[in-house]
Amino acid sequence: MAIDTTSTQVKVRRLSVRIGAELSEISLRDASDNQIGAVRAALLAHRVVFFRRQGLSAREQIEFARRLGPLTQGHPTLPVVDGEELILDLDSLAGGAANHWHTDVTFVDRPPMFSILRAMILPEIGGDTIGPTLWPPTPTYRRTCAGWRRPARRAFERSRLRPSDVVALRAKIGAVRLANLAAFVAEVFETEHPVVRIHPETQERALLLGGFAHRLVGHNFAESVDLIRMLQSYVTRPENTVRWTWEEGDVAIWDNRSTQHYAIFDYGEERRRMQRVTTSGTPIQGLDGRPSVALQGDSTLYNLIE
Repeated sequence: MAIDTTSTQVKVRRLSVRIGAELSEISLRDASDNQIGAVRAALLAHRVVFFRRQGLSAREQIEFARRLGPLTQGHPTLPVVDGEELILDLDSLAGGAANHWHTDVTFVDRPPMFSILRAMILPEIGGDTIGPTLWPPTPTYRRTCAGWRRPARRAFERSRLRPSDVVALRAKIGAVRLANLAAFVAEVFETEHPVVRIHPETQERALLLGGFAHRLVGHNFAESVDLIRMLQSYVTRPENTVRWTWEEGDVAIWDNRSTQHYAIFDYGEERRRMQRVTTSGTPIQGLDGRPSVALQGDSTLYNLIE
């Protein structure tokens, strides 16, 4: 997707062939409407975009995010921090180390559209974020997946969050201090999603998987684990990913409709603190037109559009 950098005054530098771009010559604090349009265009073209040293406050982050769309609550289960219900505080000292591949909040029927992440406190070494595409459009990938592409088009998977997942989450997250874990899994959520979804703006196909996916409908547990692992392995191949080394004040935005991400927990006892704001998602639709269906848990308040 072409971006007119002459009129928008936004510089776009691709970070890999398949995903990711760094945007510069823009201040998110006072971006023009044309620049916001360029950010949205870059998100659709590159799926994840990064901005160096923006130095936003929490309120400025919220106001910028609101220009990309109406906002959700910070999280369906985690507590509010500093009285701000629109922000999710990801502090490694409080257990906010999501050391696994995931798309944000896929255990509800309408996961957020965009996630806007701001770096506040960073470890001296480590703490990078990796993000891949979900349906790499390459001839090699199409040949490799030929045997499973047709069944995947019709398949549905179930994503969940529940108290009995504590042990699995502890192993995935890998954090020593998990003060928020009990709150994180206090309420049961389960949603049935199409494995292949249609991106509502680009019409591209994307696999809807990640760390909350636990079972394929019509398959037993063992089969589900094997098939999900196989599909995930295509998504997370190194050639499909981009890696960002954070600096204080950096901002990242990713399109949850076409990405997963992984915040690497490789910084030991040091502190890593980020804050995330999310824009409201829209109903998910599979290739056959069937939508996602919430099976358990009330996400009405989380899905409420401002």
